Amino acid sequence: MDRFHHMQVFVAVADTAGFAPAARKLRLSPPAVTRAIAGLEERLGVPLFHRTTRQVRLTAAGERFLEDCRRILAEIEEAEESAAGAHRQPRGRLMVTAPIRFGCMHVAPLLMEFLERYPEVSAQTLFVDRIVNLLEEGLDVAIRIGELPDSSLTAIPAGAVRRVICASPAYLEARGIPEVPADLRAHDTVLFSGLTPRAEWSFRGGDGHLTVPVSARLTVNTADVAICAASSGQGLTQLLSYMVAPELTAGRLKIVLADYETAPSPIHVVYQEGRKAAGRVRAFVDFMVDRLRTVASIREL
Repeated sequence: MDRFHHMQVFVAVADTAGFAPAARKLRLSPPAVTRAIAGLEERLGVPLFHRTTRQVRLTAAGERFLEDCRRILAEIEEAEESAAGAHRQPRGRLMVTAPIRFGCMHVAPLLMEFLERYPEVSAQTLFVDRIVNLLEEGLDVAIRIGELPDSSLTAIPAGAVRRVICASPAYLEARGIPEVPADLRAHDTVLFSGLTPRAEWSFRGGDGHLTVPVSARLTVNTADVAICAASSGQGLTQLLSYMVAPELTAGRLKIVLADYETAPSPIHVVYQEGRKAAGRVRAFVDFMVDRLRTVASIREL
């Protein structure tokens, strides 16, 4: 076995957290995987994994080596794609992450359209409501909402979404429409902890930023439950505009206090390596940016 193959086996074991799963993924026998890792560790002179009867996890040296292996394997793949010609169809596995609801509403349908266009590409998604480290988790592209920290990643703007306050027409008819943020003190609210972990909402006031405490009659950890509760008349809720686009269009929810909203949150398509990224990554990034910039529920709400 050559060094390139050893690296492939090592990355597979790290990704699957086990020798047997890596063997299945690579279609090798478990002894072949074990021999490859043993030979790699012997050549490097350091253990790469902590092994117990229940789990396999990377050592500190293994974590550093994994980062280098991912980079080297990506560069080899890119070199092969480049040598094959600029007009070659994108191919290979694409790993994509996004917030859960945004992923389900927008990323998944567009990803399926992308796969129809490029039949030699396969994809795996990780939709979670947390910031994912692309390098550590072996991901290619992230769709992120909100301001981005400084990093070495390439980020392309693809739109923006508003942070809106909304309630059902029946609730507003019964309890009245708040005219200014201070009116919220007289209202019931449904707090979505994934967006606002504390019982207070932020607004743009005449003197700048304004924070108003709210009475959280119900606190939930998913946007779906917050939308359901607000639509059934449980109170006002604060969500991102794309989350409630179908309910607003259908008239099940109505936005209030729009004049006091904070600045919209940007949407970025984020990826590693910039122009050195694999062909499938560059193709997907271009496709997503173009499509997201035309999504009505992102541009108009």
